[in-house]
Amino acid sequence: MKSAVQKKRRDFLKKGLGIAAVAGSVTALRAFQKDSVEETGEKVKLLSPEGEIVEIDKGYLKPVPEVHIPPSEAREGIPGRRFVMVIDLARCKNLRKCHDACEKMHHCGPEKEFLKVLKMQDNQLASPFWQPTMCFHCDEPPCVKVCPVDATYKRTDGIVLIDTDRCIGCRFCMVACPYSARTFDWSEPEYPIEVAHQHYSPETSVPAKKGTVSKCDFCPDVVRKGEMPHCVSACPNGVFYFGDENEDAVSNGEETVRLSELLRDRAGYRFLEDLGTRPRVYYLPPVNRLFPFEDDEFSNQSDQDHES
Repeated sequence: MKSAVQKKRRDFLKKGLGIAAVAGSVTALRAFQKDSVEETGEKVKLLSPEGEIVEIDKGYLKPVPEVHIPPSEAREGIPGRRFVMVIDLARCKNLRKCHDACEKMHHCGPEKEFLKVLKMQDNQLASPFWQPTMCFHCDEPPCVKVCPVDATYKRTDGIVLIDTDRCIGCRFCMVACPYSARTFDWSEPEYPIEVAHQHYSPETSVPAKKGTVSKCDFCPDVVRKGEMPHCVSACPNGVFYFGDENEDAVSNGEETVRLSELLRDRAGYRFLEDLGTRPRVYYLPPVNRLFPFEDDEFSNQSDQDHES
């Protein structure tokens, strides 16, 4: 069974999100041709052109130059892809590694959260559970329909983005979103100098601007490279699965599974699905949990528990 899963994972990486990883490993393997390399002693795993996982010293890796994606190209989406996320509630312990990684990579402050972990409870007799929430990148997004300047838009790959160069700060999208997934920059965001002066792209959401709206973006800038969104790669418990609906495959970094089988066998559902927004984020019920529920200091951030 384990070998079958590993084979699926290799096939998925070769065909889908791993395309850029292959390119990255080729770059890394070419670095072996250097005459003098200072080894670090730290080993990293890469995908070889043959689809095998290889382990090399980190010292052999060469940095890949950042590619700026202009706003016009960022509006199109990655050709042939339909990205989707699945969140396994049975695995979530509210370690907030996902939250912290998202906050760090998008340079968000405490008042600006793209990803929240909510304490949920089906009823008073049921045990509470933790539910990560973010923008659900709906296929019928109310936010897109109400934006008067086409600042928020739906891409061909399923991702919903915001172009703050167009955003006029009317906040109609925030009112229309039934998931409260959007934030508003009331003041000028503070960034390190190198970030403040970098080229803006809707794919990175930075640098943000005062008087505009922002939200979770599924990290398309790193997805283009064949990497997972930051919340997925930061989670130590494999809570988040991410992948391509067109290939019927999702991965949490440890295993790769068929999307259709995962949703069918684990009774996957979408939050507030009756609203007709058709979210691209699915949840797996918190049954057969890996951890018992434990309250922590973050439980008191809201006035009362959320009920699903």
